[in-house]
Amino acid sequence: SGDGPIRRLSPCATNITMNAAIRTVARGVATKAPRRIPSTTATAPTIRLFSAAASQTTPPPLPESVTRVGEAMAFPNEYPGQNYIFNWCLNADGVTPLKKSAFRIAKPLDLKVAGLELHKTSPLKVNAKGERSKVPEAGSDGLDFDTFDDALQSTKDSLSLSDSLFCPEGHAPGTRTGVRVISNMGANLAPELVAYLERAPKRDPKSQPVTCYVLSGSDEFSGYAIEEVEETMEDGSRVAVSVATIVVTGKTPSLKRIVAGIELSVEGLEADSKERAEKKAAEEKAE
Repeated sequence: SGDGPIRRLSPCATNITMNAAIRTVARGVATKAPRRIPSTTATAPTIRLFSAAASQTTPPPLPESVTRVGEAMAFPNEYPGQNYIFNWCLNADGVTPLKKSAFRIAKPLDLKVAGLELHKTSPLKVNAKGERSKVPEAGSDGLDFDTFDDALQSTKDSLSLSDSLFCPEGHAPGTRTGVRVISNMGANLAPELVAYLERAPKRDPKSQPVTCYVLSGSDEFSGYAIEEVEETMEDGSRVAVSVATIVVTGKTPSLKRIVAGIELSVEGLEADSKERAEKKAAEEKAE
């Protein structure tokens, strides 16, 4: 007919047309974003160098609240003459070492720690018989309790203000009665007392049955008092015990005067202990 035959496109012609279209699209894409072919050779790393000045940046200032804080210090801040446990023990005895220098001297080595020399004679025998009459007991005709209490408190206050405290302790010779001497006298007294007192077993510091307060550079006073107090035992029970307090003050208190006070105190404690034992035995017998 005049319109001519209808031609059917063959599969080959269709493929040619599609391939031409794909090539056209591919060329368009290639012109917009050219492909990058990775190189087969390794790329060297980039190294950046910074100067020391550039790396050291100035830190921001501290807040005002931080700058108000005092100096930092290590805790516990202990050193020879500053021992917290012993200081608390002295506080219980009524003396506070405000200058933070109090030496517990329980053995010869402690003398060296305190900067003192050992006594040449040990054990040291002291004859204090001539001084016993000069150390009256509180409550006797020679010394009332009010006078003794005033002297004791004044001595404790003065010792608290001392530059250093030297505190020999041990057993009274021939006994197991603990004695502590709290004094501001170092080289003139402490070595002699360490040689005189018998060494006691090592243990944590605690209050002793006999406490002697010795103050130099003061008005002269001597006296002792024995009082009954309650003591808590390991099982929680409370029992009555006696304790002794000695006060010896003066320009330079003598060793013999101090020893006289210790001897009289030990004798008083032993008498009280014997009396309580006899009383307890009598009560048990009556039951």
